[in-house]
Amino acid sequence: MNVILFGASGMVGQGVLRECLLDPDVKKVLSIGRGTTGQSNAKLREIVHKDIADLSSIEDQLRGYDACLFALGVSSFGMKEADYRHITYDYAVGAAETLARLNPGMTFVYVSGMGTDSSEHGRTMSARVKGETENALLRLPFKAAYMFRPGFIQPLHGVKSKTALVRIPYILLGPFMPLLMKLSPKYVTTSEVLARAMIKAARDGAPKRVLESEDINAL
Repeated sequence: MNVILFGASGMVGQGVLRECLLDPDVKKVLSIGRGTTGQSNAKLREIVHKDIADLSSIEDQLRGYDACLFALGVSSFGMKEADYRHITYDYAVGAAETLARLNPGMTFVYVSGMGTDSSEHGRTMSARVKGETENALLRLPFKAAYMFRPGFIQPLHGVKSKTALVRIPYILLGPFMPLLMKLSPKYVTTSEVLARAMIKAARDGAPKRVLESEDINAL
């Protein structure tokens, strides 16, 4: 399976890249992002591309891929809706429209988050924008598309957020994560479990198109 990965430098993307490089079924990984991962691996090729919403200048390098794992995202904290929508909606949908045209047999796996609002009319800005993004992705002519909505994610194997304020709760809750995983599978997963579930959905499919944390853990 040949995979395109967006957001490999973020917390979720770091975990996805790690598992892709370890998985023998993944033969090739193309990482597309606004910066490099700093990693070197025979499977991995990287493209630095600033405007993820417009991939027209690199289209010739995007054919022949079986799956796209889209883990690029930002926190909505302190952001205006227009700016958040550009990074969340425009990046994901713009990239996906290009990939659906170039690789009609592709499976697209998108990471949004728990509480995403599929109605697109809720009061919470981030949930509403993510819901609009999911709905647009599900309408595209991919072989299949899956929306992943993890809750709290325990980072493993050196995976960490680039944002210091985001790292604090993970550090504080770290010792309690095994218990939380056991007691609250609806709300908690790990970077490793999430990444492996994304790869499995891309390779084998999933029982539903929208997967919450409990579904991710079961996959």
